[in-house]
Amino acid sequence: MPSSLPHLRRSVTAIASLGLIGTLAACGGGSDSAASAPGVTDTSIVVGTHQPLTGPAAAGYSTISPATKAYFDYVNDNGGVHGRTIKYLVEDDGYNPANTQTVVRELVLKDKVFAIVNGLGTPTHTGVLDFLKTNKVPDLFVASGSRSWNQAEKYPTTFGFQADYTTETKVQATYIKENLADKKVCFLGQDDDFGQDALLGLTQVLGEDGVAERQKYVTSNTNVAPQIGKLKAAGCEVVSLATVPGFTALAIGTAARLKFQPQWISTSVGADYATLSAALGEAAPLLEGFLSTNYLPSAFDDSDPWITLFKKINKDYNGDKPFTGNTVYGMTVGYLFVQALQETGKDLTREGLVETMESGALDGPGLTSPRYSKDDHAGYGGAQMAKVTGDSQEYFGPVYATDDQEGTEVAVFDGEATAPPAKGIPAAK
Repeated sequence: MPSSLPHLRRSVTAIASLGLIGTLAACGGGSDSAASAPGVTDTSIVVGTHQPLTGPAAAGYSTISPATKAYFDYVNDNGGVHGRTIKYLVEDDGYNPANTQTVVRELVLKDKVFAIVNGLGTPTHTGVLDFLKTNKVPDLFVASGSRSWNQAEKYPTTFGFQADYTTETKVQATYIKENLADKKVCFLGQDDDFGQDALLGLTQVLGEDGVAERQKYVTSNTNVAPQIGKLKAAGCEVVSLATVPGFTALAIGTAARLKFQPQWISTSVGADYATLSAALGEAAPLLEGFLSTNYLPSAFDDSDPWITLFKKINKDYNGDKPFTGNTVYGMTVGYLFVQALQETGKDLTREGLVETMESGALDGPGLTSPRYSKDDHAGYGGAQMAKVTGDSQEYFGPVYATDDQEGTEVAVFDGEATAPPAKGIPAAK
């Protein structure tokens, strides 16, 4: 959900309705080619995704797939991948698991997509794992930090993308231990694997007694006053959030009305500054000092060559829309998928693509590298702290890497960031 920018203004009263509205995109299939793969012809590759273009997670997230498509369009205009253009079918599921199952079945059985790329959401994507496994569909870069995507034996074609929520909150907990050790730490999270995995990372590092009060919310109810009231009553001084953007804004706005001002610290999926400031409108100054974790290049860092590349693509292929952390997210997904296709070669098969993913060859934008292998289908393995100051959200401190999902070790990352290749397109194998 995963992992910064220009500003829009709306009144704080719009928070509850932000992202609860929508559209649908679809279409096309592909006949088999010499590669003998659904969705692949001699001239094209058809892939699909399910995204919350409407519904409770649409705020910010609805801009991810257009950014991915913009990167694909850029690659297509520069010769494509082994002479094939990429066609990206984006279906709106409204962040509703029942809708997800319907649209994913249509993408696979009707549109004959080669792969599902960056299907978004923990509760939504969980319901299609078995279907995609049964149909042997590569299920790449799932847009959620749930640990569910890293089950190589059970779901051999599914791969995560984000630093998982447990990794992000272990980094947060490390920061808390070093800088906020005397503060009462509490938690507000989504009532599903998203919230559970995030809470796990906190308790792995801080201990079960280190998280004093724990509250949950459901996306179908935008009244979080009861939860915020309990956090206030418990005397919480630091509140870790496992929330989608609309609920991050709801939590902060509701707390302000209740005269509750803890130190907020959020996973990347609910922390994009542009999205939150748009939701809060005139109340955006409430974000001052807001802490979060992330694992991708900062959209605020114009000195980063990946940001230079993505801003140019955004201008030329995405209508110069506001450039946010979600733009960086979507284009990073596009880059890594193109890299996987290039590495797999011209004779494109689903089995070959999965082998490429497990080879560990992918190394694109990110503060650390993805940690894919035959036994590990997780995505990025580390994160860095970020802080809102004025109208900026910038990284500070070291990049941390974690040992694995179950361990408690968090260490300073000693690797180097990858630079973009010529033209920003991975070389063909």
